[in-house]
Amino acid sequence: MDSLALDEVHDRIASAAVQSGRVGSDVDLVVVSKQRAETDVLAAYEAGERLFGENRQQGLKTRIESDLPDDIVWHFIGPLQSRKARFVTRHAALLHSFDRYSLVDRWVSADGGPVLVQFNLASESQKTGFDPAMAMEVLDDLVESGIDVRGVMAIPPFANDPESTARWFATLREIFDHYREERTSIDICSMGMSNDYEVAIREGATIIRVGRAIFEGTNNGHDERQAGTT
Repeated sequence: MDSLALDEVHDRIASAAVQSGRVGSDVDLVVVSKQRAETDVLAAYEAGERLFGENRQQGLKTRIESDLPDDIVWHFIGPLQSRKARFVTRHAALLHSFDRYSLVDRWVSADGGPVLVQFNLASESQKTGFDPAMAMEVLDDLVESGIDVRGVMAIPPFANDPESTARWFATLREIFDHYREERTSIDICSMGMSNDYEVAIREGATIIRVGRAIFEGTNNGHDERQAGTT
């Protein structure tokens, strides 16, 4: 891991937060550890990071069974297969990708923990997520079903110019604001990765998910994006 890169990410978080009328500590950093060596994860931990994200059940299982410190807080950030729900809810403090109604029964029966509702903002065929036009209906349905909704998440279309993603982040922020009006327990807006996290913060992100910019010292590329299934 590049410690200077991690410092730079924190500096950029702080700067973007100020531009949105906040401070850096208002934005949580989830270090995306998928496919990274255990030594890299430990280096990030020793640098002060405690929130880490895995996007596959097997990856999370490997981390849990490793010798990594017990006080790491794991988030699950990838698409979830229904049959893996029980394992994920036992070991992850937050599911970022509650993306379809068919997960409801399995998540409830597994005594599932808190989730973020994922939206497919641009209706991209290769991505999952709820229709943003149905946001309030989705919230009501999930809460009535017993799902502990804590916020929202989205991955906007990739753009070479990160600034062009601002409109998508603004859309998710609008949904987030409406959700907060409905329920005081909702306080998480998860958006922004290595390529665009500064834009996301300026648009109101409360959690960002960053891997490549930390481990490879670059803000190019989207290796934090969901890929495959758990």
